[in-house]
Amino acid sequence: MDERKREIYTYEAKWPIYGMNWSARADKPFRLALGSFLDDYTNKVEVVQLDESTESFISRGVFDHPYPTTKIMWMPDRKGDRPDLVATTGDYLRIWEVMDDGIQMKSLLNNNKSSEFCAPLTSFDWNDMDPNIIGTSSIDTTCTIWDVERQQARTQLIAHDKEVYDIAFARGTDIFASVGADGSVRMFDLRHLEHSTIIYETPGMQPLLRLAWNKQDHNYLAAMPMDSQKVIILDIRVPSIPAAELQGHGAALNSLAWAPHS
Repeated sequence: MDERKREIYTYEAKWPIYGMNWSARADKPFRLALGSFLDDYTNKVEVVQLDESTESFISRGVFDHPYPTTKIMWMPDRKGDRPDLVATTGDYLRIWEVMDDGIQMKSLLNNNKSSEFCAPLTSFDWNDMDPNIIGTSSIDTTCTIWDVERQQARTQLIAHDKEVYDIAFARGTDIFASVGADGSVRMFDLRHLEHSTIIYETPGMQPLLRLAWNKQDHNYLAAMPMDSQKVIILDIRVPSIPAAELQGHGAALNSLAWAPHS
């Protein structure tokens, strides 16, 4: 009898999938959160987990979400000694708790309670070293650093001259970077927010959509221009000049990621 396991596992959602993230918990292996992309106010987020005995994905819960999620991310809790949380962004930052009997919203974080309108959030990052910290980016030119336990903003700053499209923490709790429509990569230190460092600016102010920090060597980060086929690798010790430009795609990029071990 062939004891080899299947190498490809497939799950077919009931809607087009846009957002996706692996759970980091060691006690919840092969678990994903999936976000829909529907042309409707009400979208969906579903949690699925691989049942290794049947070699198939099983739905562990689904909940409604206003608008498609711009990003989904599980709490970076590998030991599993904290509440089982997953966060989403769209119109607001929402944090959801996954329990055995269902999924419920734990908090909706809004730093502009004086207005009925909100500036959509484009992305966020959950700090690996301190899961109590989340940073969000917005089209209103700001980044906000949130205290998850207190459910309130620690600080909000004007990060760019135009829309901010992405935010990422370096290794550690204090340093983060952002990219935006003004074509710049900017680095911030939570201990000294009165200053920021412009690491790089694109020729002609071409907008930058995404960035990713190398968690093994925090001197390097990668950024992705809008409507571009290349990835820009930056060394923060030598600002303004790319350390490398990676090309090879035949169409515009929409995502990038470092391997976690290199």
